[in-house]
Amino acid sequence: MLGAAMNLFVSLKYLVALDEQRHFGRAALACHVTQPALSNALRALEESFGVSIVKRGRNFAGFTTEGERVLDSARRMLREQELLQQDLASGSGDPHGHLRVGAIPTAMPMAARFIAMLQARHPGIVPTLRSMSSIDLEAGLENLMLDMSLGYAERTDDSRAHLRVVPQYTEHYFLLRRCAAPRSGPLPGHTTMAWRDAAALPLCMLSGEMHNRSIVDRAFGAAGASVTPAIESNSTVTLVMSVVAGQVCSVLPGALLGAMQGYPELEALPLVEPHIEVPIAFMVHDSNRPSRTLEAALAFAQEDAWLQIAARHSGPVAG
Repeated sequence: MLGAAMNLFVSLKYLVALDEQRHFGRAALACHVTQPALSNALRALEESFGVSIVKRGRNFAGFTTEGERVLDSARRMLREQELLQQDLASGSGDPHGHLRVGAIPTAMPMAARFIAMLQARHPGIVPTLRSMSSIDLEAGLENLMLDMSLGYAERTDDSRAHLRVVPQYTEHYFLLRRCAAPRSGPLPGHTTMAWRDAAALPLCMLSGEMHNRSIVDRAFGAAGASVTPAIESNSTVTLVMSVVAGQVCSVLPGALLGAMQGYPELEALPLVEPHIEVPIAFMVHDSNRPSRTLEAALAFAQEDAWLQIAARHSGPVAG
């Protein structure tokens, strides 16, 4: 009986991994098993429930209607198992277990700083951090793939999801460009640039599916300007390296600037007229009982000491 129950949980984990990866081979790799082993476990799951779960073809084609119901139950069952395991493994003030965090690409440096400091305080917490689009973050919270996400608070205004919002810092915007002579001062400095003037430059920008791009486009629009990017990418690394290696500039939020202090050939100019500030927050699904690791993370996210660190690294003009 115990063996059958354990096999069921393993098969449910494979099913959830397949939904997350949307590919049999990648799901098998994520679960550290061979693809035939994963496929056999899913077929056994179908036989156990007496329904077809996976739409099969040359490639993964999604789930049947019954499969979607099994998948929803699988997520809830695995979450309850994780909550129980964390309760049993954790002592008072000593949480143990996994914490799944997602963050928008522009907030990844801040999210990395957060989970590193959280793990240093609570060595029993094992965080996993993923860079995801705003849409994927919202879906991840909804389907229990994520425990918490760091992203744009403004996206919750029209959201139907039951989200708890924990404000973190304000995103400030800068023009990143190569400077005429090696920079000797801090990045960023005091010299500003108007959005309208920035619009006349060749720009490497995030691609249209990223929410950050809509914020930047609104700012250019408010300045009475429009932009046709020279380069587009969904990667913030591409934005930076295109400026380093090419002849383009880029618009970046301040949280990314800390990683560029070692590039003396780059300078960051605060963008003004208009002055744009965008709230960034942690979000959790408020209808779910928090795990022990999530409780610890939320407590840390609201401490004054951490919020001061977040504000200091959000990139306001050096003073």
